[in-house]
Amino acid sequence: MKRLFVFAAMMIAGMSVFGQSADTKVPEIQYRWKIRLRGVGVLPQESASVGVIGGEAKISNSFIPELDFTYYFSNHWAAELILGTTHHNVSTVGSDLSAVGAGSNANVDLGKVWLLPPTLTLQYHYPVGRFNPYLGAGINYNIFYSADKGPVVQNIEYKNKFAFAAQAGVDIDITKRFFINADLKKIFLSTTASVDASNLTPAGSPALAPVLGNIKADVKINPWLLGAGIGYKF
Repeated sequence: MKRLFVFAAMMIAGMSVFGQSADTKVPEIQYRWKIRLRGVGVLPQESASVGVIGGEAKISNSFIPELDFTYYFSNHWAAELILGTTHHNVSTVGSDLSAVGAGSNANVDLGKVWLLPPTLTLQYHYPVGRFNPYLGAGINYNIFYSADKGPVVQNIEYKNKFAFAAQAGVDIDITKRFFINADLKKIFLSTTASVDASNLTPAGSPALAPVLGNIKADVKINPWLLGAGIGYKF
């Protein structure tokens, strides 16, 4: 993550220095605001460290509508607020449930969860004719809500977390005010899931209840967000 952050910072700085010599060729900014509606594929690149039962995390892909607002401070610098919410199926793969009389390579359905990740990025734009490529970096705050525990365990909770975001994209004008957009983001998101599986305690094994009632999983979600849509300047 640090390498990608340094690379993005270097790219933005390099584009800024290069763009300074071209500022006299760029017309005064006409529109301070852009609004975009995108369709976004959310592709988690998950990994996990699961306590007690072990195994890996599996998080489903999602496709969502996304709304974002961009404000231009100048022809080159802008800030973008990205709004959307995703829905994912969650499970573990290859967990050891032999202590509760199940297999040693089992998959556990952990239900579904909604994720609200409002994201704010600082962008550097380099407009060339109808094309406006940009790079961005920023932060988001990830709010997990409406978690459905699924059919196996008794309860599951996710910890809300801040995360770093990197972004690259391009706007292509189709009229003076309307444009199309392609955008790629990477979110470096980790969270902690707390699973209560005490309902699986075998009869005659009460000592297992506290252990199964507090299973921690450190999960790296790290999703790619691939988006395309249409926008309007004003």
